[in-house]
Amino acid sequence: MKQNFRKKTAHLLSVDAGGSVSRWVDYALISLITLNVLAIIMESVPSFEARYREPLVAFEVFSVMVFTVEFILRVWSCIDTKEYQHLSPIRARLAYLRSPMALVDIIAILPFYLMMFVSIDLRFLRIIRLLRIFKLTRYSAAMNLVISVFKEEAGAFLAAFFVLMMLLVLASSGIYLLEHDIQPEVFGTIPDAMWWAMATLTTVGYGDAVPITPLGKLFGASITIIGVGMVALPAGILASGFSDLVHRRKSLYKNELEAALSDGILTHNEEQQLEALREKLGLSTSDIDDVTHAYMAKIQHSLRECPHCHQPLFRERESDRDL
Repeated sequence: MKQNFRKKTAHLLSVDAGGSVSRWVDYALISLITLNVLAIIMESVPSFEARYREPLVAFEVFSVMVFTVEFILRVWSCIDTKEYQHLSPIRARLAYLRSPMALVDIIAILPFYLMMFVSIDLRFLRIIRLLRIFKLTRYSAAMNLVISVFKEEAGAFLAAFFVLMMLLVLASSGIYLLEHDIQPEVFGTIPDAMWWAMATLTTVGYGDAVPITPLGKLFGASITIIGVGMVALPAGILASGFSDLVHRRKSLYKNELEAALSDGILTHNEEQQLEALREKLGLSTSDIDDVTHAYMAKIQHSLRECPHCHQPLFRERESDRDL
């Protein structure tokens, strides 16, 4: 009885579980998170906070209670999810507590309980509570896609970041040597020059620190040109990672579609599974239409040729070709 209830709980809290009840649970949590973010933002307006202080406090207490129950249920039922079901109950729950989404859930409720024991600056508390917006990433296929790209391309991003740090040190050191005698208040030290180097490498160029010597201007122009390439490098890595990941997800969906149509019949249950897979992979309906049309074109083509010699089974008549 207890195990069956735990499995139902895991199913209801799973984003890609499917089913109307699970979907309504997702909608309710998304609405609550969104209202929390709006309430925290409006709470920063003194006149609004003074007028609606009691309703805001009541809503905060209600939200924390809901988020706390949600977190406890997720920790309790995680052992029945596909990701952790191969582990023992204790190890599964410890592994879940170390996951990014579990840490976001903890951050969402932790400030409320810390207020009971520790005196916290309200401005700091408001910023921490705004991190609840990251709970929405659990329900956003687009955000999950971005996170997956960053995970897969972490090595490339770290390499680009390392090169940027090297250029930052070289640029700040170079402009320090060229400008510190002329502008000691702006480029008096290498750490001071790093502000100019960062603004120039990222092509922001705030204009509060600029070289005035001929060599300094020439050096600054060179750093600006290099900065254009440095900005394009992470963008290229991100675009390539997006394209590759979407292509692999389309291939995965295509394989599942072929398996579902292998018997020539697409049942209602198979349709639901394919739709749940589409939502989980973050593919749009147009992407699925492209995959489906490509697969059907492949099937039609295969029906027109011999599976052994790959010669056409039917030849067009000369009169048909003329038409």
